[in-house]
Amino acid sequence: MRIHLISVGGRMPAWVDDGYAEYARRMPPECRLELHPVNARRRGKNADLERIRRDEGRRMLAAVPRGARVIALEPAGREWSTEDLAARLGDWLLDGRDLALLVGGPEGLSGECRQAAEQRWSLSRLTFPHPLVRVIVAEQLYRAWSLHAGHPYHR
Repeated sequence: MRIHLISVGGRMPAWVDDGYAEYARRMPPECRLELHPVNARRRGKNADLERIRRDEGRRMLAAVPRGARVIALEPAGREWSTEDLAARLGDWLLDGRDLALLVGGPEGLSGECRQAAEQRWSLSRLTFPHPLVRVIVAEQLYRAWSLHAGHPYHR
């Protein structure tokens, strides 16, 4: 299984790239983590934000591999504990399908992305900057895998 993190936002600060890469590198081959950045559209003073969200959503959905399980990351989703995520990861590994995690831009995910999602996951009730979400998701997936595999990292 491959985990595809499909996230709006192009160039990131070095600390984001380094943090994401560190946890992605730690993931085992059976659940390799791959980043698919979707360039954000320019948001000017009078920008049509709904149109931008729809466009970014279409490009995100185009990056989802055929047959992949789609999970939308959004504040309205369900919060999962580390143990919950580890159990879900175990189920996803058994299922064998690729996993696509969708992270929208500043205005969130399009309706099409929400409809395509089999599940909705909220990292927290707090609001995080989008670059930081990449690092948090990568670390939490590694932590869940560690717990699932009986690795001591989780403690």
